[in-house]
Amino acid sequence: MTDAQDIRWIQPATGPVNAVVPVPGSKSITNRLLLLAALANGPSRISGILHSDDTDGFADALKSLGFNLRFSEDGEECFINGSGGRIPAQNARVWCGSAGTVSRFLAAALAAGSGSYVLDATPQMRRRPMGPLVHALAAQGARVRTPPEVDGLLAIETDGLTGGLLTLGGTQVSSQYLSALLMAAPMAKTPLEIQTAVPVSRPYVDMTTGLMAQFGVRVEQEGYERFRIPAPTLYRGGDHVVEADASTASYFFAAAAVTGGTVTVNNLSRRRSVQGDVEFVDILEKMGCTVDSDKRSVAVKGPPRLNGVTVDMSQISDTVMTLACIAPYARTSTTIKNVGHIRVKESDRISALAHGLDRLGVSFDETQSSLTIHPSTPRGGAIDSFEDHRIAMAFSIMGLVTPGVGIQGPDCVEKTCPQFFDLLQLLH
Repeated sequence: MTDAQDIRWIQPATGPVNAVVPVPGSKSITNRLLLLAALANGPSRISGILHSDDTDGFADALKSLGFNLRFSEDGEECFINGSGGRIPAQNARVWCGSAGTVSRFLAAALAAGSGSYVLDATPQMRRRPMGPLVHALAAQGARVRTPPEVDGLLAIETDGLTGGLLTLGGTQVSSQYLSALLMAAPMAKTPLEIQTAVPVSRPYVDMTTGLMAQFGVRVEQEGYERFRIPAPTLYRGGDHVVEADASTASYFFAAAAVTGGTVTVNNLSRRRSVQGDVEFVDILEKMGCTVDSDKRSVAVKGPPRLNGVTVDMSQISDTVMTLACIAPYARTSTTIKNVGHIRVKESDRISALAHGLDRLGVSFDETQSSLTIHPSTPRGGAIDSFEDHRIAMAFSIMGLVTPGVGIQGPDCVEKTCPQFFDLLQLLH
């Protein structure tokens, strides 16, 4: 039973919200930039960096490997003297926390180095799959051991990636596996060609290749099934700015949608963003919202009442929870399709959504890979976050409309947005 002190009760909005919300920087961009800058030749400066459990954990992991990172006094900028494609420490034990980006990105980067390493992580992260990435690294010459052979997430003994043709297996290929291999590939001994099934969440692959290009390494690709990376080659250091996190912004756009108000997020562009999750506003537009965007901001205005939609969210699955939690208030049912892969995220997200919706009296139908939410009149209740930041943040938006919604284990939002509940107060 969760202690009452571990429940965050959400204060309902008094009417349509109207706010400019200073959404912090993107976790996905921050962690990619940290790794690319660490491996680059020469210094880099990253501005607008996100500080959260996942990103601070990545910075700490890089420091434990001997990389040279320094933050400005206000924490807004990170200065990194790149290692020129080397892993400074040849032996290290690295803590990855609960972050898939840290565990998977570093596993590939370390396998491209030379030495002996152990990665460890929380039980939550240990439960998440790593098999296809482990097999790919082994095929490239690394010796990778996993529990029960090792006390940790995995152990790597390596003298570098061989290059050549690599097949990344699996019927549902995580974009994080592919991104990890892409970013490590320039350190390989010979050019690397990756052949794979079409990955889920493809916009994150586009983000990775786009940021690699900013560091001077261009990836040749045939669709999303074959990638060629020049190697050995060096990333070039430089100055980079982190956009506002589009996944985090989705909760505040949803607040505008469900209350009939207006929310603006700066440092984000609908058409120019490298983040696929900005496409969540396209779904809101189909539900009746008005969306305005220029090069520097996105604003969403909600309608008197939302319309239901049927959408394939396989490519922007981090926003599935956001849509599911505003769907009960629409005039018609909403169906979210092709998202079975979110069952192996920080939680089984389809099951966690079903659990929370049922707790609030919402009518829905669940399958292995889809969720249909019917128009309902939700009631109050305490929602189990399952220690999943996206479950906690999404159900908080229901609390703006339905009195008496509480979030059990609210501290999990620190994974990607420690200030989430403070930002939510701006909507009152």
